[in-house]
Amino acid sequence: MSDTNTKNILCIDDDRFLLDMYALKFVKAGYQVKTSDSTEAALKMLKDNYIPDVILCDIVMPGMDGLGLIEEIRKQNLVPKTAIIMLTNQSSSDDIARAKKLNIDGYIVKATTIPSEVLTEVEKILSTKSLNNNL
Repeated sequence: MSDTNTKNILCIDDDRFLLDMYALKFVKAGYQVKTSDSTEAALKMLKDNYIPDVILCDIVMPGMDGLGLIEEIRKQNLVPKTAIIMLTNQSSSDDIARAKKLNIDGYIVKATTIPSEVLTEVEKILSTKSLNNNL
């Protein structure tokens, strides 16, 4: 994990415009941001010992979908202390249930959330998670 001042975030989405928009929002809020437009590339980053404080991940992705990526991360125990948040337009109860089974920390629907609300929600989840990690 990084020092307490700078949090590292990994944004995974195949929409380059959204990646850039969220990256800008988080950089302005003081985060170090890495982005990936592929789940395979994101998995490689994590296997190469990149340990973000937060992973924001879309579900609908080419190749392995976002939930498949999270499943792989959990199976390999790559980033046990990282907050994992789905940031997706998939709002069906099946998708949410599948994500919750993977023990994610949050689920944000892009279509109903503006970037500043995403930032607020991520910070809320991070502070809750760091409280729980310190217990």
